[in-house]
Amino acid sequence: MRYSLRNLLFLAFLALALGGCASSGNLQPDSSPELQPLPTEAPRSASASEKAQKLWQVFERYRGTPYEYGGTSPNGFDCSGFILTAYREGLGKRLPRTTTQMLASGDVVHPGEIKPGDVVFFQIGGKEQHAGIYMGGDRFIHASSSTGVTLSSISGYYWKGRLTQARRFD
Repeated sequence: MRYSLRNLLFLAFLALALGGCASSGNLQPDSSPELQPLPTEAPRSASASEKAQKLWQVFERYRGTPYEYGGTSPNGFDCSGFILTAYREGLGKRLPRTTTQMLASGDVVHPGEIKPGDVVFFQIGGKEQHAGIYMGGDRFIHASSSTGVTLSSISGYYWKGRLTQARRFD
């Protein structure tokens, strides 16, 4: 039993270390059909910007959608696939497909100037390979390899200290 538990813990650690988004430049460009926005509930904060409101609507539509490496559809998203879908459906904007391409695009945002709608990047396993959309109040939406499309706290246990930079795509 002890040997099995040790192996299970090792496999869980390995999955977390290798998980994340890990999108690389080898993925094909987004070829999913244009999805039409559906009516959803309003954001929880009355002071949210129009941009954030539109992104909240997309989030509510896809909350809980499973993680799928290379995924860009309601069947499954990786982190950059969710971001490009949220921007396309919520804001009518096209973003690069991968986290690497997103890091090379957009306007750099200094830490004290991050606003709702900015794309935030996290270091996992020694490189920036996970991203989400900042929604204000220490929260960001993203496609997590463990829980799918979800809302997380930047200062939460796993994410604290991993935020490396942000980009704005206006």
